[in-house]
Amino acid sequence: MHSKRFYTLSASCPDRVGIIARVSGFIAEHHGWILESSYHSDDAYGGSRYFMRLEVKADSLPFHLAEFRERFRPIAEELEMDWKISDSAVKKRVVIMVSKQEHCLYDLLARWQSKELDIEIPCIISNHDSFKGFVEWHGIPFHHVPVSSDKPDNRQAAYAEVHRLFEEVKGDTMVLARYMQIIPPEMCVSYPGRIINIHHSFLPSFVGAKPYHQAYQRGVKLIGATCHYVTSDLDQGPIIEQDVIRIDHSDSVDDMVRYGKDIEKAVLARGLRYHLEDRVLVHGNKTVVFK
Repeated sequence: MHSKRFYTLSASCPDRVGIIARVSGFIAEHHGWILESSYHSDDAYGGSRYFMRLEVKADSLPFHLAEFRERFRPIAEELEMDWKISDSAVKKRVVIMVSKQEHCLYDLLARWQSKELDIEIPCIISNHDSFKGFVEWHGIPFHHVPVSSDKPDNRQAAYAEVHRLFEEVKGDTMVLARYMQIIPPEMCVSYPGRIINIHHSFLPSFVGAKPYHQAYQRGVKLIGATCHYVTSDLDQGPIIEQDVIRIDHSDSVDDMVRYGKDIEKAVLARGLRYHLEDRVLVHGNKTVVFK
């Protein structure tokens, strides 16, 4: 990460000759200074698609972000781009959701407090009130929104409240830090590519509840964790980051859970960072991650 302010342009478009020249030429034409650039071509979906990410030194350009968008839009339309541009000076607003397991929440708050994750956390939402005092000690508003799995009307009201809170605080990203409830499909549709989950399994293996118990019964030699975007298909969203650790026959389920917590924290932090830095581009159910 650069110490000076920069703009991050991330985009994908149908692959063709001259994409880099067209985009970098526009930046050079306005005396823009490119600090970092990444590119990738992928033909896995029956038609080649091109992915790019550029960081441009903000004060090298003669205009601000809003004017950049206006001037760049005709080029984006010409290239049929899906694109966005962000400002490093504007902190992303991350709403964390948690249930009863604390390790991912504690890790994210430690990284936030130390500025390793330079974000705003406008609130934390939980279906239990266990962490109310801990969260408020950090000066962060805590909202207890109970969810009854066996009462559809309650679930609907609960997620309407979650939606209201997220909109009220102008959240950019929602992080499920071991939030052990299924997000309703309508919320997934409302926030595509904006809800991030950490699943305590090396997906697509062992989806759903108690994956470590499933892994133990299967006799696996590797366990892991997966950070992915949430979609209406349970634990099937585009994968951002994964990691594994080797185990053996002497490890119990409790051992596996303990090892897994360390992996979960690291994988969630990395996946969230990649997302916040606009390093993740989604295409279909795959991602391109410029690390």
